[in-house]
Amino acid sequence: MTKKISIITINYNDKNGLNKTIKSVLGQTFIDYEFIIIDGGSNDGSKELIVENETKVDYWVSEKDSGVFNAMNKGIRKATGEFLIFMNSGDIFNSNTTLQEVAPDLTSQYDIYYGDNFKESPSSKRLKTYPEKLTFSFFYTGAINHQSTFIRRSLFDDHFYYNENYKIASDWEFFVYVICHQNVPYKYLAKTIAIYDFTGISSSPKFSDLFAKEKLQTIEKFFPAFIEDYKNVSEVNSKRYLQFQYIKSHKIAWKILKATLSIIMLFLPKKK
Repeated sequence: MTKKISIITINYNDKNGLNKTIKSVLGQTFIDYEFIIIDGGSNDGSKELIVENETKVDYWVSEKDSGVFNAMNKGIRKATGEFLIFMNSGDIFNSNTTLQEVAPDLTSQYDIYYGDNFKESPSSKRLKTYPEKLTFSFFYTGAINHQSTFIRRSLFDDHFYYNENYKIASDWEFFVYVICHQNVPYKYLAKTIAIYDFTGISSSPKFSDLFAKEKLQTIEKFFPAFIEDYKNVSEVNSKRYLQFQYIKSHKIAWKILKATLSIIMLFLPKKK
């Protein structure tokens, strides 16, 4: 019998994160799911951890891959669930009842169901919410996260799998294409689905240029009529960022100047 949900976990040399994710998945009160782990040939004890839990994992493999999206595609090809969700190493469900709360909402009416998530790093945890309507303008500067999105398995066969030539923007490309180009039906779930490990490559500011480059390639490929608009928006956002940095740096300089003047005033002779 086909499972309702396939949970796919991608891992490479992140045993601690993998352990967190495994505990979160196995701790769900809803059990009509299959659990798939794709490990990239880790040598940090991750494989041994999977073996310890293999009786509770429906499919796993530990072998070298060409990157995260190659691994995610491996998981998709092995999945048999009606809907897929990617919970990669370090990602966990918001609570042990998350799937039980969401499962009744996953019907044949929509192909993509997405909710909110917490973005967690060692120093912060903040809630990320999403709009009920996903417009092309939303995808200009935003995205929905696979950690809080349930995707109908058949969409990948009907359209395409993740672009393995990209390092960051493949899931963004998939979502913007199926939602804005193919108009597949989607629904916002007013629920917090996941706590997202916000320390990965796609979250790092130093990869923002690569992310922007890959997004531009997708716009050129699927939305050529909007390419100039996209470039203009990117330029405006870049100028805004520079202005913000300019104002921020000058505010800091002004605070330093005020502090310096205050110290100087302490040592000036006072009027009699």
